[in-house]
Amino acid sequence: MNASFTITIDNQSVEATPGESLLEVCRKANIPLPVMCDFKGLSPVGACRLCLVEIEGVPKLLPACTTLVAPNQAVHTQSDKLRKYRRMIIELIFSERNHICAICVANNNCELQKMAYELGMDHVRFPYLTPVCEVDASHEKYVMDHNRCILCTRCVRVCSEIEGAMTRDVMGRGFDARIITEFKQPWGDSTGCTSCGKCVQVCPTGALTPNDAAQGRLKKNPELVALLIEKREAKP
Repeated sequence: MNASFTITIDNQSVEATPGESLLEVCRKANIPLPVMCDFKGLSPVGACRLCLVEIEGVPKLLPACTTLVAPNQAVHTQSDKLRKYRRMIIELIFSERNHICAICVANNNCELQKMAYELGMDHVRFPYLTPVCEVDASHEKYVMDHNRCILCTRCVRVCSEIEGAMTRDVMGRGFDARIITEFKQPWGDSTGCTSCGKCVQVCPTGALTPNDAAQGRLKKNPELVALLIEKREAKP
């Protein structure tokens, strides 16, 4: 077993183990960090950048989910600089797609909406891109609304790493990036999708929903997927 060591997070001494990420250590120490793309048990990707932290001696901000701990690190998770960056990031996320909470099925049950409240977002300073995105309602149970997708890739990772179906991926770059099913075919035509619904449960927004969800009535239970992952990891 690797010997643990101590790092400092927000002037608090915290025990860490080699190979752990800063986000994992923060969670163990009950130090809150905003996250959107991260989901416990899935591989970290650092896509949303909301968990940026400052490390003394390092000139740039680093995502806590993909930054490994090191002896004698001095980490800061809360500062005016970080709050400004996080506020800017959440505003940019809102400006990229059509996130209109009042008419969304995930209204009041959306991680993006909750994060905006927590970060104090009361308006968006950036011009809305208002793209025209596809709504894929071809599946018999679920709907994929690309207008509400934030490209966190939770659905891609849970499909590949937990369900093992590997039917989802990201196509394109930047403004044109989209989550696709297999070779960009309608979800309902997929031969690999098992219709397990894990992607729907871990989606943090109203991008993936049951097709019978009414406006503002959506209920998701990502904790069930997290519990499944935990039980699988606990098996000898």
